[in-house]
Amino acid sequence: MASTDFTPPHVFEQPAPAFDISAIESPAYVVDLSLLKKNMEKLNRVQAESGARVLLALKGFSMFSVFPQMREYLSGCCASGLHEALLAQEFGKEVHVYAPAFKPDEMRQIIPISHHLSFNSLAQFRKFQPMLDAAKAATGHAPSPGIRVNPEHSEVEVSLYDPCSPGCRLGIRADSLEGEDLSGIEGLHFHALCEQDADVLERVVAAAEKRFPKLLEQVQWVNMGGGHHITRNDYDVERLIRVLRTFRERWGKEVYIEPGEAAGLNTGYLIAEVQDIVPTPIPTIILDLSITAHMPDTLEMPYRPHIFGAGRPGEFPHEYRIGGMTCLAGDMLEGYSFPERLHVGQRLVFADMAHYTMVKTTTFNGVPHPDIAIYDPATKQYRVVRRFGYEDFRNKLS
Repeated sequence: MASTDFTPPHVFEQPAPAFDISAIESPAYVVDLSLLKKNMEKLNRVQAESGARVLLALKGFSMFSVFPQMREYLSGCCASGLHEALLAQEFGKEVHVYAPAFKPDEMRQIIPISHHLSFNSLAQFRKFQPMLDAAKAATGHAPSPGIRVNPEHSEVEVSLYDPCSPGCRLGIRADSLEGEDLSGIEGLHFHALCEQDADVLERVVAAAEKRFPKLLEQVQWVNMGGGHHITRNDYDVERLIRVLRTFRERWGKEVYIEPGEAAGLNTGYLIAEVQDIVPTPIPTIILDLSITAHMPDTLEMPYRPHIFGAGRPGEFPHEYRIGGMTCLAGDMLEGYSFPERLHVGQRLVFADMAHYTMVKTTTFNGVPHPDIAIYDPATKQYRVVRRFGYEDFRNKLS
């Protein structure tokens, strides 16, 4: 069960839904286009004032039905393999690809559609360098090759999400590059943040400059990865702009960052309905969704998601546990109280459910997947862009 101790403070910045939650089918993920636009404007400001390019990290937010709105602001997408690269191509701008390893068949499809390609090891780079050279000779196009490095500076508290933890498989350490032939490498990519501020990035950049000065002199571009919580209200945007601009001026390189969570932060809602109330010592409500299948990060991180109108135990008179629809005993959330008794048929709204939700859902236990919907406050239109059914469950199996 998710910890009752931690609810990310940023979720309380999200306004309550502007649409009638009783007028839609449940369960549903709903993204508010006005909130998304607000995030895009902030990310675009970073681009305009720093000179760096901002890419959408599809691993965090891949809702392609809102690509038209995001395309107006961002420079492209970064992908974590072939399928995300194909989706990034639909975005219609730059495509940057990184994966811990590639297969030859995947590479044959990635090369024609990508602009930058980051390898996790020198062995992978050397394996595919002849393929890149052949594509360049045959078609005049090949993605600019780079390598992902590990700056060995980490301030991430949760080891599951720490891309620079001791022994991490992601990125090459400086000592592994000593004496190696690095000719042909045009880019340097590092990723060391998770939901962090610009001061952490500044220290990571300093560590990268200390460990990889020769490589930085050689390359044409530097990708500083994701994990930047740029669209949080208290994020130091001015500092980020200064760090990016100063780095560009000092090294004369093209600079990229690739936030994913920041794109969808506080733009999405997950609407659920109470199906039953089980008389356990602390009453347990059963919702028409699953915590493990539809918001898995709450159990993996873990964290306590915010429900609009709810408080912590003791804050309001009526305490409940939240149960999901699967047979998993741990498909539960704890630590909620409400001003009034809940009842069957009542709707609840989970905050900040656009990023790292839809991209990670499963059909475990055959539990129906929530609708994916868009709400546009300008037109007051609510539109379901994807509804799931039995065929989606069945076709995932064999």
